[in-house]
Amino acid sequence: MKKRDSQDDESMWKGAPASGFLKAQSFRVNSTDAEVYLWERLKSNQFQGLKFRRQHPIGIYIVDFYCHQHQLIIEIDGGYHNSLEQIEKDQERTNFLSFQGLKVVRFTNEQVLREIGDVLEKIGEWCEK
Repeated sequence: MKKRDSQDDESMWKGAPASGFLKAQSFRVNSTDAEVYLWERLKSNQFQGLKFRRQHPIGIYIVDFYCHQHQLIIEIDGGYHNSLEQIEKDQERTNFLSFQGLKVVRFTNEQVLREIGDVLEKIGEWCEK
């Protein structure tokens, strides 16, 4: 079992069910190109010395990236997020996460792959809020 660090506590998962952790592990193995590209810049505390978690369970959801220190969630959206049904699901998800006191910022796959400097700058701005 992995040793928990001082930032690990129950509030980090907001009541995520055990099945969410297995699902998150599967998502990590099957990451999109954009998720991998951004993760290469966030992992190992290399972005502003902050710890980010990838495919992190929170409640019934699994978020793409999470910084517990700043209560910040980063979501990377593919093309299917443009459908009306998915827009509604994303809004419901954002409402739940916001109600938990978390900040949610979204980027498209294209933004991450083509404008990584701008994406990182915006993440930095969200961390300062």
